[in-house]
Amino acid sequence: MNHPALLALLIAASLYVGKLWCSDRRAGTPNASALPGATRAPLRASLFAVAGSLALLALESLGEVSLGIANQQSTMTWLFALYSVTGAPLIEELIFRGWLVVEHRGRATLWVAAVGASVVFAALHPFLWRWDDAGFALTTHPKGWFSTAAVFGTSLWFYVARFASWNPHRSLLPCFAGHAAKNLGVILIKAATGFMGALW
Repeated sequence: MNHPALLALLIAASLYVGKLWCSDRRAGTPNASALPGATRAPLRASLFAVAGSLALLALESLGEVSLGIANQQSTMTWLFALYSVTGAPLIEELIFRGWLVVEHRGRATLWVAAVGASVVFAALHPFLWRWDDAGFALTTHPKGWFSTAAVFGTSLWFYVARFASWNPHRSLLPCFAGHAAKNLGVILIKAATGFMGALW
């Protein structure tokens, strides 16, 4: 995932998808072919999403310090950092809080599906596993479990940001904002603690 050409391609593709989403949002009431959540959102919805994301990041950071695992962070390249702020919020939110949503079958079904999708979302993040030149391996140590649990909780928060009453049109915009803010916070923490590496 740290290959420069792949990251550059992902950034470009996600920005293009973001442009399409913005075009659908500007068009007003979305039609059947519009991207998910391409609706307007009150400013407070995005502010709530960002505040919640940063609060979860603060709890995660305090938890890592309390457990003595804060020094077990991975090193991030600056190009991957750029992708994590520009590309990942768009693509991941469109997939998980957009397409992988079970609507019109009741609130219980919506939230059971959100929990299931959050399990998948957390498992896809490489904390309990790694895949590199040495191949695939499980990394089921305390840091891996803790970070996976933090991603799971953050995913649930993004579902709240999409479907809470303070986001009446169920826009994905608060999810984009919250996700980007969380990832930016991670970058700042890594930069402050010496875990930012090369440019790419």
